[in-house]
Amino acid sequence: MKKIPLENWPRKDHYLFFRDFENPYFSLCADMDITNFLLLIKDNEISFTAAIMYLVARVANGIPEFRQRVRDTGPIEHEVVHPSATILSKDDLFTFCTALYQENFLAFIQETELEILRIKTEPSLEEKIQDDSMLFMTSIPWVSFTGFMHPVKLSPADSVPRFAWGKFREEGQKTVMPLAVQGHHALMDGLHAGLFYEEFQRLLDFPEEL
Repeated sequence: MKKIPLENWPRKDHYLFFRDFENPYFSLCADMDITNFLLLIKDNEISFTAAIMYLVARVANGIPEFRQRVRDTGPIEHEVVHPSATILSKDDLFTFCTALYQENFLAFIQETELEILRIKTEPSLEEKIQDDSMLFMTSIPWVSFTGFMHPVKLSPADSVPRFAWGKFREEGQKTVMPLAVQGHHALMDGLHAGLFYEEFQRLLDFPEEL
């Protein structure tokens, strides 16, 4: 983790402008073409949830704004951020599942699949990581939604980016899935969300790169 010096930061004015908003968040939702990616996942019997957790974390770690956070002492940037997803557990309640990000796709999948199995039998709302070096994400497989907003703490403002994916649907020869991205406007703009969507779709189109 490193501190971002405000005086030399091009984003200084935007950071100061949005930092103290009562609701400083924006959220976008777009359909992702998961046709090729879904074939790879099914052919290799890989957990879809673990695979999407990896994909979100990989793309987010490649964009500095998704690793930056608002702190009382000023903005900071993490070297790496880790995915934490909600997993449906017993009694139709969810539990948190935090996975340590690693670039190797198969190694990440293997460890995350084991963690998903473990957390289903030992559900908990306590995060494995006790700071803001995370990416929060959830799955809503019952609805092909067109917009999404996550709950956040406002005092102090929580600046962890949030993601949600929804129910698949067929459009011609394609399988599409809604993906929502929520960010803190003091740290990122629509441009950065656009870069996320662009790279996310590229990896969906060419999953063999994983």
